[in-house]
Amino acid sequence: MEINSKIYIAGHTGMVGSAIKRNLETKGYHNIITCDLNELNLINQQETEIFFQKEKPEYVFLAAAKVGGIVANNTYRAQFIYENIQIQNNIIHFSYKYGVKKLLFLGSSCIYPKNAQQPINEDALLTAELEYTNEPYAIAKIAGLKMCESYNIQYGTNFISVMPTNLYGLNDNYNLETSHVLPAILRKLHLAKCLEAKNINEIRKDFAKRPVDGFGGTASEEEIMSVLNKYGIEKQNDKIIVKLFGTGKPRREFLVADDAADACVFLMKNFNFSDFVYNKNEIRNCHLNIGTGFDIEIAELVEIIKQITGFQGNIFWDKTKPDGTMKKQLDVSKIKKMGWLPKMSLTQGIENVYVNYCE
Repeated sequence: MEINSKIYIAGHTGMVGSAIKRNLETKGYHNIITCDLNELNLINQQETEIFFQKEKPEYVFLAAAKVGGIVANNTYRAQFIYENIQIQNNIIHFSYKYGVKKLLFLGSSCIYPKNAQQPINEDALLTAELEYTNEPYAIAKIAGLKMCESYNIQYGTNFISVMPTNLYGLNDNYNLETSHVLPAILRKLHLAKCLEAKNINEIRKDFAKRPVDGFGGTASEEEIMSVLNKYGIEKQNDKIIVKLFGTGKPRREFLVADDAADACVFLMKNFNFSDFVYNKNEIRNCHLNIGTGFDIEIAELVEIIKQITGFQGNIFWDKTKPDGTMKKQLDVSKIKKMGWLPKMSLTQGIENVYVNYCE
C-alpha cells in the first residue's frame, strides 16, 4: 500500500473505522474514500456495486458492521445475521469484481467456541459450539472470513481477515441497551457519579447528547430517575448503587481501537494471504488474532472505571442475568512475531476515552 494509493474505509464513522482513518492520515495517506450511510447503503447490492464501479478503490478496510453487546446480540438476532452478511457479501464480492488489490476484513473474537482452550489460537475456529447469545453475529463473521478465504483460493485475490479482541475507544457506542460491556459500564458509572453529586443538570447534558429511550436534555427529574432506575442506577438509603449483569467473574481482554487500527494498517502494508503457512491439501483458518494477550476480570474492570470516573457508590451484581463466556483471551503470538505490539495500557486507554466522553 503506497502513500498515494486509493483507499476505501467501509464504516469510517464507527469506532474502528474512524480509528483506521486517523491512523492512515497520521501516516500521510491522503487518498481516502469514505461514504456516509445517507450516501451509500452497503446492505443494498445495487448501490454498493455502483460505488465500486465508479470509485475503483485499490485497498479496502471492511470495518462496517452492525455491532452490540450481549443484550443487543440476543435481542436482534435476525438483524445481526442478515445485515452483517449482506454488508460483507456486497463489499467482498465487488472488491473482487472491480479489481481491489487488497482487502482487510474485520471480524470478532466471538467467532470462537464458547469453551475454547485459552488463550484462543486461530485454529480453534469451528471446533465446538458458539456462545448462544451472540451466535448469529458470530456466524456472520465466520461467513465473512470464509468468504475472503474462498475468494483467495478460487480467484487469487489478496483478502486478509483479522479477529480483534474486545475493543473500546473514541466514537464508541454508549447506548445503554445495545453497547458493549466497557462503554456501558463507563456511562453507567458516569451517570451514577452525577446522581451521587446531585448534579441533575450534568445528567441532562449527557441525555441531550445521547438520548436514552427517547428522553433528552429537557427530561424532568422524575423522567430522568425512571430511566436511570430502568438501567440499574438507583438511590437506596442515601447511597447510589449500580446494578450490573452477571457475577463479575468473567474475564475479558480489551484493546483500544487506535491500537487495533494500527495493527490493521500494519498488516495491510506488511502481510498478504500468500504469507499464511497451511497444509497444501486444506487451506483454512487464514485469519489473524489482534489483542494484548492479557485479560482482566470484569469486576476488576469496574474498579478501574470507578476510580477514573470518581463514582463512590456500590456495585450490585445481578446474578440472574447471563455472564456470557467465562473467559475469552486471544493467542496473539502470530502478530507479535511479525513485530506488532499494542502501545496503550488499559488504564491509560480508559482515561483517554473518559476525557473524550465528558467533552
